[in-house]
Amino acid sequence: MILHTRKIITYCENKTYESFSSDDILVEACVFNLSQIGEICHGISDEFISEHPNIPWNQMYGLRNRIIHDYDGVNLKLIWEIISGDLPELLNDLESL
Repeated sequence: MILHTRKIITYCENKTYESFSSDDILVEACVFNLSQIGEICHGISDEFISEHPNIPWNQMYGLRNRIIHDYDGVNLKLIWEIISGDLPELLNDLESL
């Protein structure tokens, strides 16, 4: 999870929503890595999840489901808000585990 989160943060460093959303390769790379984060969440034990309630496990898996089952309908604005707003904090939380 840390690897995928770092990749996304690195890919989007110094980007704006406009530069992100207009770059199909960047969007696909980020969406793929977000789906991988969600997929990893699915394999984590309930015990570990309950021991770390500060990590949004269910939301990450839910995002994965939205990406996988409705790729054409993925809201890029929401994806950008997650990348620019939530991922840096998520990375800090994951690294502290």
